[in-house]
Formats: sequence, structure tokens, C-alpha cells
Amino acid sequence: MRPLRYSINITLDGCCDHRAIVPDEDLFRHVTGNLNQADALLFGRVVYEMMESAWRPPAPAGTRPAWMEPFVLTMNAAKKYVVSNTLDRVDWNAELVRGDLEKAVQQLKQEPGKGLFVAGVKLPLALAELGLIDEYEFVVQPRIAGHGPTLFAGLSKPLDLRLISRQEFGSGTVAMRFEPKR
Repeated sequence: MRPLRYSINITLDGCCDHRAIVPDEDLFRHVTGNLNQADALLFGRVVYEMMESAWRPPAPAGTRPAWMEPFVLTMNAAKKYVVSNTLDRVDWNAELVRGDLEKAVQQLKQEPGKGLFVAGVKLPLALAELGLIDEYEFVVQPRIAGHGPTLFAGLSKPLDLRLISRQEFGSGTVAMRFEPKR
């Protein structure tokens, strides 16, 4: 069974708005490594459209540093599943996931492989409610944003986690991985 892993960047005050995060080479190397541990990515519509607009080629020359290119190549090559009831079609190596979310994700997890990787805010909340996330990673930036959105707003019950690893980057960013206590 493929594990479903969730990772998100947040600030010290819990903001998970991607515009509040300061990208650097270590962070992109780390995220690229995460993506390489998955056979496919699971996105909601908002994250899919955001990622596609930011990373799908071609990008004008000189618009991003060379150290982002391994991430770009990995993101573009990745198989993507998009959970959406509003999109009629997707491309960019993607297919739509519709219907019963729990059943669809359980089916994806049953397929052989290294794992699935999910990002975003709303879809991971729904997956956490269903108990489908096998590993959580919070990449905490040494920054206070002073605004939201925040993670897991509206979660119906507490989710107890156990720390399984911690990694600090030169910027002071700390990546902490947890698994649910079962």
C-alpha cells in the first residue's frame, strides 16, 4: 500500500499562504526530494491551478534561479491526480478524481508504488478528517506573517501526532515530520 504524505510550508504564526514563504535553494532541494519519494501528486483544484501557472513550461528566460530547475523538472514529470467537481478536464500529466473522496483515495493508496504526495489546505483537511494521511510534514519558516490562512481550521477533533524526524536548514527553516498516533 502506498503511503499518503502531506507537506506544507508555514510561518511561526501558522500562516500557510505561499506568498509568505521565502524560497531558498535548501528548501527547493528538500521539496524536490519529497516529490521524488512519490509516484503521484494529489492536488485540489486551487493548488493544481496555482502549481500549473507557476511551474508549467515554458518560463521566460531569467525568471527564476537555476537552483529551481530540478524542482521544475520533477513537478512537470510527476503524475498528478486532481480532486475537483468544477473542472471539466485537466492535462499536464494529470487526471481528474471525482465522486467519493475516501473511496477514490483509498483506491489510489492500494496501487503499488512509493507513495502519494498531497499539498494544499482544503484537500488535506478533508483527508485528515477521513484518517487517510499517513505522514505530515510541517516546514516551519522563521517568520511571522501576521495573516492567514491557517492549517486545519474546522478540524472536527484533535489529531495526535508523533514526531518521526526533524531537519534544520541554514535559513533557520525547520522541517518536522510526524505520523498519526494510532
